[in-house]
Amino acid sequence: MPVAATPVVPAPVAPTQVASAPKSAAAKPPIKRARRRWAIPAVLVAMFVAGAALLLFFSPPPAPQMVEEPQQKEMTAADAYEKIRGSVVMVRGSPYDGTEEVETKGSDSTGTGVVIVDSGIILTNLHVVDGAKRIRVIFADGMEAAADLIGARPEHDLAVLKAQSIPDDLEPATMRSTASLRPGEPVVAVGFPFGIGPSASAGVISGLGREYRSAEGKRILTNLIQFDAAVNPGNSGGPLVTNEGEVIGIVTGLLNPTEQRVFVGIGFAVPIENAAAAAGLPPF
Repeated sequence: MPVAATPVVPAPVAPTQVASAPKSAAAKPPIKRARRRWAIPAVLVAMFVAGAALLLFFSPPPAPQMVEEPQQKEMTAADAYEKIRGSVVMVRGSPYDGTEEVETKGSDSTGTGVVIVDSGIILTNLHVVDGAKRIRVIFADGMEAAADLIGARPEHDLAVLKAQSIPDDLEPATMRSTASLRPGEPVVAVGFPFGIGPSASAGVISGLGREYRSAEGKRILTNLIQFDAAVNPGNSGGPLVTNEGEVIGIVTGLLNPTEQRVFVGIGFAVPIENAAAAAGLPPF
């Protein structure tokens, strides 16, 4: 008898839960570690920037840099002498014209002069050459020349000479107005005291607008510069200069209560304005 086939019924299959695959847990830790690696430097950078900002904010401004200006050299009596030296001459006036058979030794008068024009125009005192028949000047380089009296102002004891020959490199002095002078300012007198020189002596202006009676000319000279730089016979006609070597006056006399004619502390000079006028130069 045929066996009836038993239908094969497939076994029930348990329902399968279909779920999405979970994210890999192994991928998360590297991301977290990367964030930590970047977080620390960022904090440090932020702290540095903040600190720098605070430092700039609270730091005092830099002190301004001082630029020292070059200081002008203060001029001295030595500088004045060097500047005026080439313009100072010795002046000799003789009562003889050179034709006499006999000349009295020591009869020449000796003084000082200053060149004010490079053609050989020289200022000196009138009493140095007054009555002289022959005038000679000795320049800074030793050259000696005859000179002519071309102008005189007795009221200022001034004489203007013109040398007949001059050195090739003759330099005239620089003159300065006396309008701004003040007592106490330094001055230098340059000349040939007792025929020795050129000699320099330094002092200050003692006063302005003084009067003085000339021992030689017996004249009253007015509006003089009083100074205390040492001068003696032979300085007459020499320049009185500032420390810059600029001529402000012509030495004309010294005050002395004795008959010795030596310096006791008071000398007088004619302002250069009067001296320049005597030479026909325009006023300052």
